[in-house]
This record gives sequence, structure tokens and C-alpha cells, in this order.
Amino acid sequence: MRRQATVLHLDLDAFFAAVEQRDKPSLRGKPVVVGGLGPRGVVSTASYEARTYGIRSAMRTAEARARCPHAAYLSDRFDAYRDASRVVMERLREISPLVEPLSLDEAFVDLAAGEASRSLDLDGARALAEQVRADIADRTGGLTASVGIASSKFLAKIASELAKPDGVHVVEPGTELDVLAPMSVRAIPGVGPATAERLRRLGVHTVEDLRGLEAVELTSLLGTAYGTSLHALARGVDHRAVVAERETKSLSVEDTFETDITDPRVLADIATTMSRRLSDRLRERGMSGRTVTLKIRHHDFETHTRSATLAGPTDDARTIARTATGLLTEIDSSSGLRLLGVGVSGMADWVQDDLFVADEEPDGGAEPELTSVAGASARPRTRWPAGADVVHAELGPGWVWGSGLGRVTVRFETRTSGPGPVRTFAADDPSLTPGTVEP
Repeated sequence: MRRQATVLHLDLDAFFAAVEQRDKPSLRGKPVVVGGLGPRGVVSTASYEARTYGIRSAMRTAEARARCPHAAYLSDRFDAYRDASRVVMERLREISPLVEPLSLDEAFVDLAAGEASRSLDLDGARALAEQVRADIADRTGGLTASVGIASSKFLAKIASELAKPDGVHVVEPGTELDVLAPMSVRAIPGVGPATAERLRRLGVHTVEDLRGLEAVELTSLLGTAYGTSLHALARGVDHRAVVAERETKSLSVEDTFETDITDPRVLADIATTMSRRLSDRLRERGMSGRTVTLKIRHHDFETHTRSATLAGPTDDARTIARTATGLLTEIDSSSGLRLLGVGVSGMADWVQDDLFVADEEPDGGAEPELTSVAGASARPRTRWPAGADVVHAELGPGWVWGSGLGRVTVRFETRTSGPGPVRTFAADDPSLTPGTVEP
């Protein structure tokens, strides 16, 4: 624990959806949902406008559509998200060499390792956070971030939650217990509905209530590791250091769900989506891995991993997804999973092609691939997922508004153009080609 508030946590607000709203002027201020669009699709991110309808991450897209049928439902564009994330992380590294990215939209920063640390009193820390947020908005074209600053990683993350959306919150050293006391126990990382219910039966509703339990009571109820951690966090104790990226020995993608998930089909769809994201990260770094690991956390916080080692290293989304979902079939999810992750280790900088993998995409809930209409079968098949960037030979850049039945509808607008017109074309129109992400 530190005597000064020198740990910063930054979280970009509704990141995927915010990037889509930034790049698609007609969607600004409207509900936007990003994720799988098919019958088995899962929500990745919902804009704040969509969240007012109860839409959340890991929800089935079909349920989201039922709650808010007028929202814009878009497939993901990870190239755009990575580009925006890169700008944000570069700005954070201007503050300090110790930046610990947690995902594309979230990172810890050790302000004590930066040049400005000597002058960082509370007012200085707050001013620095505001400047960083302003710079991020300017450099990314308007994306907003919530920033928390405190004496530990746990409190800094709590502070950024208090700052949401689009704000700054600084926890003054010495006030940590006062800040935590009235909060629901759900504010502590890892406390989900099942754990909260167990605690409720003991009369524990707030962090202050939790503080009244002895460590032996918590370890008896929740297990040694989790009970000990919860006992410390309830008292604001967190000694974890901010760790900058080191040599990559493994890569992984994981998500903690707002509510426990029991449906194996939903979990398989999430694992497949994670495999695609993991494949993108591997290819971006020019790396591959030989061992695929599935990480799961049950409703009671019991955590397990299962691994499978391939004949050779791979960066292929299909291979990773097939292996991860195969491992998932060995898991009993009937009591609910609160976390799922897919990782790759045994890293290499080359790939062993799997000659026995069928040339098809894993089923992650994406739109069906459209084929050319009759009389134009020589033209290669083109997928037009909703939200994808496209370019028309005469009308210029736009994005896919919708597709099906041999047609594709495009809205012609860019980040700086303002809302644009909508036009519909044959799916195999030679004037229409997949576009590139605007830098």
C-alpha cells in the first residue's frame, strides 16, 4: 500500500460501441450493440443508450433484440478498436514507463515511476487525469475515458467505476475505508450473485458489514484463497504492483460476466468469439502458440484450467476455437460460470499449418456469408456483416447498414462527414468492395 495516490486506472467508456458511434455519425446518441449477429450471437459491448434497456455484455443477441429492437446491431471491427487502443496506450506511456494494459480499453499506470511524480499531490493528480482524458478525446476523435486514482490497484479501479462515465475520481489516502464502507459487496472484484447471496445469508450486504467477519469465517465459507483475498480487500489492502509488459510467454482473453452463465451453447459462442480475438492478437504480434488453455471460474469462485497441446504452434482462429470448445464440453456449467477465458502458450514466431482443418469459419454468431446472385457465380463470395467498412467506386466510403437476400444496404458517411445517405446494391455489385479502417 502507498502513502500517496499514485496508481491510475483508466477505462474507456463503452469502448467498442463508442468507436462505432464515433465512426458512424448517424448512430451518435442512439443505442448501439456490438457482437455476434446470428441466432447464436452474444453481445460484446452495449452503448450507454442501449444499457438503459437492460442490455449487457454476454447477453444473447436475440434477447437484446427483444429488449431493444430499434438499436443498431453491429459486428465487431477489431482493427478499429486496436488502432484506438494503441493511441490511448501511447498517451499513457508518456506519463510513466510502467503501464499495465488489462485489455484494449483498460490499463493501470504507476504514476510514481513517471517524471511528474514529485509534484503529484491530489490536485496535481486530478489535473493530470483531466489532461490525459482531454488528450485521449482529441487524439482518438472523441472517445471518452473514466479515470480513477488511488493508493492501490483495487482502489484505483473502484475510483474509475465511481467516475463513470467520462469523469475523474481521486481517493485520498487515508479515506479508503470510508469510501468502501457503504458500497455493496458486489463492488469487490469477484463477488458475483452467488457469493453475494451466501454473504447475505450471514447478514452481509455492504463492505462495512463484510469487514465484521473474521478471516476464518470467510475462508470456511469461500475457500482459503478467495476468503483470504476478500478479507484483505474489504479492508482496502492490496499490495499488487503495476507490472509493465514483459516478454510474452502467453496470450489470453477472458471476461467476467455480470450474471453467471449456465447455457453451454452461450459459453461455446463466447469461447469462439474469444478465440477470434486471440487469433487477431497473435497475428498482430507475429506469434503463435502450441498449447490452448481454457480458464473457467464457477459461481463460488472456484477456478480451474484445462489445456490441450497441439502438434505444432498455430495462430488460426478455427483451430483455437475448436480446441477451446472441445475443452469446454468437459466442464459442468450447470451451477453457472462467472468467468471464461481462452489462452495460448508455448509461444513461437512460426506457424505449423493444420492441413486437416476444414476451410470454414468457426460459428460465432456472425451473419451468413452471402454468395453472388445468379449469372455472376465467377465473382468470389463476399461477406457483408452489419457495421463493416466498405467503399463504393463512385459514392466513396461507408458502412454496411444491413444485408441479405442478395442485397447489401450501405450508409455513406465517415467519422467527419456527418450523417449520410443510404443506398442498396446487389451483393455482388463490382463497384462495392470491403473498406479499410480510417486511421
